[in-house]
Amino acid sequence: MPEKTCALYTLGCKVNQYETEALKKVFRDRGYKLVDFKEKADVYVINTCAVTSLSASKSRQAIRKALKQNPQAKVIVVGCYAQASPQEIQEIGGVALILGTQEKNRLGELLDSLAEGQDTHCLVGDIGQATEFSHLDTGDYQERTRAFIKIQEGCEQFCSYCLIPYMRGPMRSRSQEKVLEEVQRLVAEGFLEVVLIGIHLGVYGKEKTERGENLASLLEQIVRVEGLQRVRLGSLEPTDIDDGLLEVISTSEKICPHLHIPLQSGDNEILQAMNRGYTTAEYARLIERIRERIPLAAISTDIMVGFPGETEQHFANIMSFVEKVGFSRIHVFPYSKRPGTPAAQFPNQVAAKVKEERSEQLRNLAAQMALEFQKKFLGKTQKVLVEEEKRGILEGLTPHYLKAVFPGTEELIGKIVEVEIMGMRDDHLEGKIKGGENGEGDPSLSSTN
Repeated sequence: MPEKTCALYTLGCKVNQYETEALKKVFRDRGYKLVDFKEKADVYVINTCAVTSLSASKSRQAIRKALKQNPQAKVIVVGCYAQASPQEIQEIGGVALILGTQEKNRLGELLDSLAEGQDTHCLVGDIGQATEFSHLDTGDYQERTRAFIKIQEGCEQFCSYCLIPYMRGPMRSRSQEKVLEEVQRLVAEGFLEVVLIGIHLGVYGKEKTERGENLASLLEQIVRVEGLQRVRLGSLEPTDIDDGLLEVISTSEKICPHLHIPLQSGDNEILQAMNRGYTTAEYARLIERIRERIPLAAISTDIMVGFPGETEQHFANIMSFVEKVGFSRIHVFPYSKRPGTPAAQFPNQVAAKVKEERSEQLRNLAAQMALEFQKKFLGKTQKVLVEEEKRGILEGLTPHYLKAVFPGTEELIGKIVEVEIMGMRDDHLEGKIKGGENGEGDPSLSSTN
């Protein structure tokens, strides 16, 4: 009997990537061989995104590509676009199964039922009624050196431009006991770094206030896990970083000094129209508090350009504020009109050409600031988690989420090594392993073995 094959394709955020790794495990446990999405497969799974109109379009393209590569295959569509627009997927035709964001964890039990018939099974529930954290067993991360752990689901912020609350539902948190069990298991398997992620990570545990659970108390427990070297945090909203959380982050050597804090706009009128819940002054004070405690903190951010009503003066304010704050990295993206959100109906929509021109200006400023931040590490020694090797050159991430490259051998993949930073180029640092000549010697601090 020929071996069953499955190909998976992921669009969107780190939460989607985490969930795809978990779905890979579902198929491996059922005897499927995983193949590249470009290959012919018996089953295709597309984990979709709908945060922008472009991501929704790419989701549809991936579905059509799978149907074209093997018309006899079972095509399964899951995730945010499936949750938001199941009817649009059904209209494509040929899709075997559609699962929303809360139903992904049922994929394993539903696989066998797909063997009969070609009708589309659409299982997309009312995400607004979700009350429990939908758990997927963590993937085995066969090709990764860092392990991601999803600890939170849902968002209730309702920014005026965003569909995520409608696609991911109310906030739900994974219990601290389950999170700790997973951290301990991953460390036992050899992982040195875990990355905590969620849709609205900073509100972790807020619906469990009677149990005293929050992100700060969870981190206090995680850093005590023996053998764990690093904890990295996903995106944190500025309104969620209080003194208690900042105290835990700044006093633990295991928690990486890198915080991703979305700004979205550097103009107060635009922030108010976005329903972001803070002013530029409040954001600036937060960054000052962080840098008082962690002087070399890497602060990265997201900024949306061309929000409805954004004038040249608004954009000038954004550029000025960004330059004032100084970020280690900026994800710049143009506003995308999403039907069903309040901002889609706002007047004075900005032309696509203007959005692209402003995006380019901001990206240029972001590149300059990234270089300025990298310069702070020249001549210093950094602990780098080695992630890959190409032709005798190793690549990995510093605690500050900076890419570093240096000579070495593939045996160091998955280990943390001390690297003397000697130079920089474009988007990365360059150096050599401390105490070794071109990677010679025994430089590893710890190992996945």
